[in-house]
Amino acid sequence: MTDPTYATHVPSPLGPLLLTAGPDGALTSLSVPGQKNGREMRADWREDPGPFREAAEQLAAYFAGELKEFRLPLRTEGTAFRTRVWAALDDVPYGATTSYGEIAARIGAPRAAVRAVGGAIGANPLLVLRPCHRVIGADGSLTGYAGGLERKVRLLTLEGCLPHTP
Repeated sequence: MTDPTYATHVPSPLGPLLLTAGPDGALTSLSVPGQKNGREMRADWREDPGPFREAAEQLAAYFAGELKEFRLPLRTEGTAFRTRVWAALDDVPYGATTSYGEIAARIGAPRAAVRAVGGAIGANPLLVLRPCHRVIGADGSLTGYAGGLERKVRLLTLEGCLPHTP
């Protein structure tokens, strides 16, 4: 028998966030509505907001502009390559951006691996918490985001990377 997956929805300016966690409370995913390859509630998951109280509080503080770094237990599964890319994402500070090429360089991958880096970033199961929204094109363009470019713009604006528009 496999361990149960716990899940809850948390309101946010991006729409209701679906959070999942294992029995140990470590977050395993955060998805937004309509996300490319995002998770959706499953009948065999246990819907229970209890294990997510701290995550909900930190997310609310983040969206209010009061929190710049999440301190939550995270547990994701991926290939060794994806794990290295995700670890590099975790090192991109609030209010900063980086490029796919810079992520490739950080993990010691050749410049030709930029496409694979993009694939790993697109497979990030922890949107917002693991800041894949901070990765932009080398030319400064706002490239794809699994949660949609409108949400990427919203997150980068919140963090001060883009000017607020009226």
